Amino acid sequence: MRATVIHGPNDIRIEEVPDPRIQQPTDAVVRVLNACICGSDLWAYRGVASREAGQRIGHEFLGVVEEVGPEVTGFRAGDLVVAPFVWSDGTCDYCREGLQTSCPHGGFWGQVGSDGGQGEAVRVPFADGTLVQLPKEAAGDEKLLPGLLALSDVMATGHHAAVSARVRPGSTVAVVGDGAVGLCGVLAAARLGAERIIALGRHQARTDIARRFGATDVVAERGDDAIEKIKELTGGQGAHAVLEAVGTEESMRTAISIARDGGAVGYVGVPHGGSAGVDIGQMFGRNVSLNGGVAPARAYIPELLPDVLSGRIDPGLVFDRTVGLDGVPEGYRAMDNRAALKVRISF
Repeated sequence: MRATVIHGPNDIRIEEVPDPRIQQPTDAVVRVLNACICGSDLWAYRGVASREAGQRIGHEFLGVVEEVGPEVTGFRAGDLVVAPFVWSDGTCDYCREGLQTSCPHGGFWGQVGSDGGQGEAVRVPFADGTLVQLPKEAAGDEKLLPGLLALSDVMATGHHAAVSARVRPGSTVAVVGDGAVGLCGVLAAARLGAERIIALGRHQARTDIARRFGATDVVAERGDDAIEKIKELTGGQGAHAVLEAVGTEESMRTAISIARDGGAVGYVGVPHGGSAGVDIGQMFGRNVSLNGGVAPARAYIPELLPDVLSGRIDPGLVFDRTVGLDGVPEGYRAMDNRAALKVRISF
């Protein structure tokens, strides 16, 4: 079969790799229908995050079960499923508590020795604890599939930011970052009942989506200018909840500074640049909380799925380009130079 591999910075290739097979009795093999490129994949593409030459890449996919191991009880061949970006056993203490990202037997798609999601098929460890079943009829629904695919990561991650920041009905929310995760954070905040949502972004195609997702205000400024503008918009107080979806020192500093006294920052941006943006003294003096981290998507998908199926939310709007497998290298280039927001891969 063919899959996406990375050989070094700016070097993404489509190559022949071994077909996945059942290795453990709890495994399943899933034929991929849709996958996508994540903003976090770009850190490896740019050489910021190290990868071995020839390593598989990609961690967001949905598809059809082709085969299951003898101990898999929840799925059978022909089932349509979505996979969260981390596999997990579903039985350990962390999984039972809804923190599947800390499962001691879990892992990330594309890590050394595992299949990446940007390929024709994937071996799924611990299928019962990892996969989430979708309606079979959705397999041919090109309008619905992008929203279902977004549940594998970006929508669940945006929701994690909103939950971590304690978004409540009637609250004022600010979202730092206009990438796919930040936009899904806007959608998550609206879904949770926020009254006012301020999106920080300066690219009109993205802020248009933010407004469609529920943003009431857009702030194009950055740094100190952004802090001043948001204080102006909120009567000098700041936002009850701030969603940080970038991961840089400047974005974290901005997020903490625009939080209202007693407010909370939900951070989900993959950290790059250390923790200098975290001013503990400022947080202490103003009772600002900091929560977040890697989103346990497996815990959130069952909650979010009915709203995608009903059309109440449509996170699939973050996909602004669709390519076949051969178009993946160009998809990386397009996302890297911001010509595309998020690229969907259709098989």
